Amino acid sequence: MFPLNLEVLGHAGTNALYVLTGFFFGFMLEQAGFGNSRKLASQFYLNDMRVLKVMFTAIVTAMLLLFGMEVLGLLRPGALYVNPTHLWPGIVGGLIFGVGFVIGGYCPGTSLVSMATLKLDGAFFVLGLAAGMVIFGEVLPLFQAFFDASGDLGEVTLPQALGLPAGVVVLLVVVMAIGMFFAAERLEAHFGKREKEPC
Repeated sequence: MFPLNLEVLGHAGTNALYVLTGFFFGFMLEQAGFGNSRKLASQFYLNDMRVLKVMFTAIVTAMLLLFGMEVLGLLRPGALYVNPTHLWPGIVGGLIFGVGFVIGGYCPGTSLVSMATLKLDGAFFVLGLAAGMVIFGEVLPLFQAFFDASGDLGEVTLPQALGLPAGVVVLLVVVMAIGMFFAAERLEAHFGKREKEPC
């Protein structure tokens, strides 16, 4: 049953698997065009919605596979780790992340992909990211109480939060994704066309 016990691979084998997984993850991001800050920033101008399409495709695919494996008894219920939800720190962090994404055109993963393909803007973004982590690590004690006590909801999943069976939530997410894909196509057709029109 899944998840797999990686201890059988040993320390070196486990690290090799991590490197291999990271390589193919980065390769797929580059193939999707996510190593280009202009393509990523186009999401915010609504003329290229590939970020939404790729990310929602990945989310829905993983969700369907995990749900199917659990239904078939291949995945132990509750075996996967769920990050504890800290509501207000998550909202604040999301806003900071969003502003950084809009300004820099990258998220942490895509900036590493950009740097790996020798793009200077990606390299500078990674340097800024590293500096930000060091600074945050130094000032973390000032925010520790806010992080620990503000909106601590524990390990919450969508079915738990909505009070619905997992199968119903899966169906709702699939329907939402289809609707968002349709809306993304309409937005691209409208704003992409407007962008190409001469001023």
